[in-house]
Amino acid sequence: MRVTLSIFLPLLFGALLASATSSIPSRTLKRASPSKYVTTSGGTFNYNEQPFRFVGTNAYWLPVLNSDEDIANTLSNMSAKGIKVVRVWAFNDVEAPTDEGVYFQTISNGVATINDGPNGLQRLDKVIELAEKANMWILPSLTNNWFPTADDTPSRRWATDTPRNYLSNDYGGMDAYVKAFVGTTGKHDEFYTNEKILNSFLNYTTQIVSRYVESPAVFGWELANDPRCYSTLAASSSCTPQTITQWHSTVAQHIKSIDPNHLVSSGNQGFFCVDCPKLFPLQAPPPQVSPAPGAQRRNVKPLSKSRLFLERQEARKRTREAKKRAGIVEPAALKIRGKWGAAAAKRQSSSTATAFDGSQGVDSQDILNIPEIGFGTAQLFPDQAQYSVDGLDSPYNYDALVQEGISWIQLQAQSAQTYGKPVFLTAFGLVSESNAPFFVPFNNTLPVSSSQTFITDQQRDEAYVQWLNTGYTSGLSGMVQYQWGQSNLTVKAGTAIAPPATSAKFRRQGTSSPNYDSSTQSPNDGYFDQGAQWGSDIGGSMGWPDIISELASLLHF
Repeated sequence: MRVTLSIFLPLLFGALLASATSSIPSRTLKRASPSKYVTTSGGTFNYNEQPFRFVGTNAYWLPVLNSDEDIANTLSNMSAKGIKVVRVWAFNDVEAPTDEGVYFQTISNGVATINDGPNGLQRLDKVIELAEKANMWILPSLTNNWFPTADDTPSRRWATDTPRNYLSNDYGGMDAYVKAFVGTTGKHDEFYTNEKILNSFLNYTTQIVSRYVESPAVFGWELANDPRCYSTLAASSSCTPQTITQWHSTVAQHIKSIDPNHLVSSGNQGFFCVDCPKLFPLQAPPPQVSPAPGAQRRNVKPLSKSRLFLERQEARKRTREAKKRAGIVEPAALKIRGKWGAAAAKRQSSSTATAFDGSQGVDSQDILNIPEIGFGTAQLFPDQAQYSVDGLDSPYNYDALVQEGISWIQLQAQSAQTYGKPVFLTAFGLVSESNAPFFVPFNNTLPVSSSQTFITDQQRDEAYVQWLNTGYTSGLSGMVQYQWGQSNLTVKAGTAIAPPATSAKFRRQGTSSPNYDSSTQSPNDGYFDQGAQWGSDIGGSMGWPDIISELASLLHF
């Protein structure tokens, strides 16, 4: 075992050896009886009448691969690493029909048309079919909050260097609807409130959901990737968390009317709004008899500012003490989000950061309490967003970054306990040195500055180990990393897996391509990792799929 795990094993697993763990379904189980669908019971998932916890990955590009064999091989490689749930895009919107790659729907001039052909929804059909054969689950997301450009220029993330079907590059999403039905002067949140747009999206949702009502390979339905008030198009002044919550309720009810078999989730980042009025307030349970000695009552108190700061202080204290006991030395400070400095601790403050004040237009707890929402979601990208309570940009170090993720995971687990529904991270990741040339932040069209510095691959892996462990010990139902990397794919011009000419993106930063053939790799948005081979080629790191493989066994995750 490499240093990535050996350093942390005493800290991570000492307490686990004496604790009871839940078993997960065998990979050889038949998915028929007594229930072939994932269900929930209180705050846990169940499959085949057994508690079900999992690790997963994101491969939004899976339906646009150029061959069925590529899809099958990718799923097989994932399964070999212990992956059980794969999150993919179940949307792919374009303005006009194209022969270049895959698209699911055209949206233009207020008209949306489904593509049910071999380069359309039949590709998604194949993903679902092959996932079922592999005894895996697919979590389809029905639209995207993000869109690459607000004007009428071609939607190219790397100008014309990268073909269709890269993240935020011609997949369409909410702003594609707004542009088609309202125009470029429209506001992003009109997607949630404009009657024509809503009806169009509900029609698309009907077409997708009804195809897979009886599929055991569908884990559940995700309404959108990272929904919030703003995107490339700005939000109107009337958009509030209640706007987003009401949209979730409307769409979730619609899906459950079509598909009673599968669970429904949001896809939001897990942002809180501690002072927001609730459309779906938490109801206190009826009086109960006193619990038996040693038993715990259910926590029914939503998150509040005072509780938030107290819990954050306690979490920091526990982490510091645990690291001292394990003899872990503080790593040197690094730079991330352009705000890293000396290894100074964050200052305490009574302010609330944007992850907690509703300014993102999201109240994850109000959404979680919608009756038709079966489970909660969250995301964790500390190199692109701030999840700390303090709401300050004061200097902090690598340890603070890791702790920021730990605290965020613990808060999501507390939501699961409070609302009695499972919660898991649908995406978490960090950009490390080997992926720096590929990194384009959300809602941007250009790569980061070549002067930006990043954490090492080993530091990334060490952070993942701590986050995975925190997810397990805090009671999260699953952890889904962003993003899976796949090599040796079939190349076809004009598609996501295109000839080497598209590698001009490296030259834009004055860097050379890393030590692999990018033309045969799946899309990389700065989080690509395919395991030990990738790690040894680039920087000697173990690679997160191998970490998952070992942790899944140790943790029964």
